[in-house]
Amino acid sequence: MDSTLELQRRAHEEMERLEEAIVEEKVNNKAKAHKDVLLQDHRINHYLERIQARSQQLLDLYEDKDGLRKADIQAITGASDFTEFYGRLRDIKDYYRRTANVAVEPMEWDIQKRDPEKEEQDLENQFSGEEALGKYLDLHATFEIYVNLKDLNKVNYLKYLEQFDKFDTIPMSTKRTPQYARYLEALQTYLESFFARAQPLYNLQEARQHVLQGFEADWSLGTVRGWTVPKHDEEEGASLFCLACEKQFTKETVYKAHLTGKKHIKAAAALVERGVTEISLQEKEEAQRAKQKEEWEQLKPIARSERLIREYTKILGAQRDDTKEHVERKQTLTTDELVADAVEEVELSEEEEEEEEKIYNPLKLPLGWDGKPIPYWLYKLHGLGVEYPCEICGNFVYMGRKAFDRHFQEWRHAHGMRCLGIPNTHHFHEITLIEDAYALWEKLKSGSKVEQFKTDAMEEFEDADGNVFNKKTYEDLKRQGLL
Repeated sequence: MDSTLELQRRAHEEMERLEEAIVEEKVNNKAKAHKDVLLQDHRINHYLERIQARSQQLLDLYEDKDGLRKADIQAITGASDFTEFYGRLRDIKDYYRRTANVAVEPMEWDIQKRDPEKEEQDLENQFSGEEALGKYLDLHATFEIYVNLKDLNKVNYLKYLEQFDKFDTIPMSTKRTPQYARYLEALQTYLESFFARAQPLYNLQEARQHVLQGFEADWSLGTVRGWTVPKHDEEEGASLFCLACEKQFTKETVYKAHLTGKKHIKAAAALVERGVTEISLQEKEEAQRAKQKEEWEQLKPIARSERLIREYTKILGAQRDDTKEHVERKQTLTTDELVADAVEEVELSEEEEEEEEKIYNPLKLPLGWDGKPIPYWLYKLHGLGVEYPCEICGNFVYMGRKAFDRHFQEWRHAHGMRCLGIPNTHHFHEITLIEDAYALWEKLKSGSKVEQFKTDAMEEFEDADGNVFNKKTYEDLKRQGLL
């Protein structure tokens, strides 16, 4: 059995080795692809957990509750210190003589050895397919619970992603139900699990502690968002409070009908048996306030969970926005397009994993199909350095003559012309100023020799293949499903 001092020395050495491994990961093994970065974060988090475990072990050893450390120090510092030294040296030699053929594995090898395939497989098993290794949130399970809560408007999954942290819109009647408490618990558990899997190095415990401290202060002041204690006339409220049943009523007719019920009569009889025969208004007010305070404290965990979920969602704002865009894009795709999109995502992830050198592009040239800057002569040939602003497009600047000529039939310019109330015809080609567009439109309308504009015949539309039709033909073809 190793001495306490040897255990301490070994723990200190292991912590130093782990710190060196973390530095090696962050400085010399810089990851670029999303999967590689996530694998590295999980690896570093594992090292940090080992450091914490060894720190706790060291703390227990230094506290020396069993007195073994003090005994070891006294043994090597007393009058017989040389005798103790040679005795321990003899034990060490005997041990290695008996175990001469046992393979010794250096501590740094034990720390740094890993199986990349197993690490990657373990990482992928932590995420669902919808989460895409932590890029998106997968709230389908909590969504199913949400849509089954009472007194809530039914929404689709995309709308739920926009408003799942807006608890102010949820009525208090729903918040008092046990189903709502289970819903909050499931949502909070998922978000905390997502942090541990997608952002293992984020100090969630510190953020949680900060939120809870602020919540306790706000709750004591009654300023928690969406949880203000309702104000009402205490005298009127007390008159509709049943002390026997400990229940508050809002309508006098319901209160009077309650007094004739069997439940109330039984509760009133039990009150009389305890010696209470007459109840003053002040006593009813005090009982009402006590009952309200008790109910409000029972709802405190609900408010606390809402506060935590709101803070978690704020931290995961980027993933939430990406999830909304991802879901919205998937809803517009057909089955074949979804399959092709999934294949494309796999190919893109494989391309990200390939290490690429930083592209040298001091002239800020546009990138070509291969992801590299186009040649400078081609850049000059197409005039991509010349700016063409268009006031009708909201002062959008087009780079190059080709892009400028093409934009007159694109959605941005067509939308700008519709906002001006002017048809986007070939007469207005090359017109980029709003003032010039209005002037030409007035001239076209008032000119006796110019054909009057007819929307169905003259307004032009372009399909996905670049074919141009007038409005009537375009709408007919679209209605028949030929576009």
